[in-house]
Amino acid sequence: MAYEQHVREAASVTARCAVITLSDTRTEATDTSGRTIQKLLTAAGHEVSAYRIIPDDAERLDALLAECLARQDLDAVLTNGGTGISRRDRTIEVVERHLDQPLPGFGELFRMLSWEQIASGAMLSRAVGGIAKGKIIFAMPGSTKAVELAMTKLILPELRHLLHELRKQK
Repeated sequence: MAYEQHVREAASVTARCAVITLSDTRTEATDTSGRTIQKLLTAAGHEVSAYRIIPDDAERLDALLAECLARQDLDAVLTNGGTGISRRDRTIEVVERHLDQPLPGFGELFRMLSWEQIASGAMLSRAVGGIAKGKIIFAMPGSTKAVELAMTKLILPELRHLLHELRKQK
């Protein structure tokens, strides 16, 4: 079946999403990246079923991801923050442990698109995506510009299609 037909079939799919911000300093009032993800999701007709801000802490993220992946009312988990190279940036290692099927194209394309905005700084991003327990996970950097880029150019254009494919497997 042609890609375009798959996309048409998925047009009515709605994603129920969890948004997780990893930051040692952000609050709900200052979490512009988390708010941006939520606004873009709802503007595209998706639901935000859960939203949390947690510190850059691998154990807390691991527990929260396990909780989200066990929930029947969630289809996707979108994280922001903790994807860089600092000592506390462990989001990618935690997310990758949960993945059953990585989507390497997400990180590759994100870095390619980031090159246009931040040049060689794009290589510092370890953004990753994949499927875990039948749910979609995307881990994005914490910058609002990076979130906007990932959401508008990569995630939102494919979210319905990804969910449509996953739901066909059930």
